[in-house]
Amino acid sequence: AAQTSFPGGVSDATDEGPVAAALRESAEDAGVNPGDVDVVATLPELYIPPTGFRVVPVLAWWRRPRAVAPVDPGEVDTVERIGVGELADPARRLMLHRPTGIILPAFRVRDRLIWGMTAALVDRLLALAGWEQRWEAQVVELPSSPQAGD
Repeated sequence: AAQTSFPGGVSDATDEGPVAAALRESAEDAGVNPGDVDVVATLPELYIPPTGFRVVPVLAWWRRPRAVAPVDPGEVDTVERIGVGELADPARRLMLHRPTGIILPAFRVRDRLIWGMTAALVDRLLALAGWEQRWEAQVVELPSSPQAGD
C-alpha cells in the first residue's frame, strides 16, 4: 500500500501456483492481458521481514505492450511503464536508510520513490542483465511519506 511496486498480491485458492497468481494480479491491478505475456522464469522465493510475506517474483516479457490503467482505483492509484534505461540511469539511483537501520537500493523516477522489495529486485535484475551503470551510492534517510519523492 502507498508504494510504487510491481503488480502483485496474495495467491488465490484457484491459482495454480505463482505464475498464475502473477498473471491474474497483473490483469486485476493494471489490465495486462495474460495472453500478451511470455513468462521467462520464477525467481527464488524471498522472505520480506517487515511484512512476514513470502514472495515468488515472476519475471516475464511483455511482448505486446498495450495501454494499461488501474482496474480497481481503490487498490491501485496509477499505472506507469518505466523503461530500463530510466531505472539504470545513475542519476536516478540512491541507497535508502530505513528506520530499522537497513540500507537498501532505491530509485527516483518521475517524482516517485521506488524502494523496498521492488527496488531490490530492480537493482539485482539490472546487475544480472549487465545493464547496471556505475553510480555513486548516495545514502538518504527514508522520508516520512516515501511516495512524495522527498
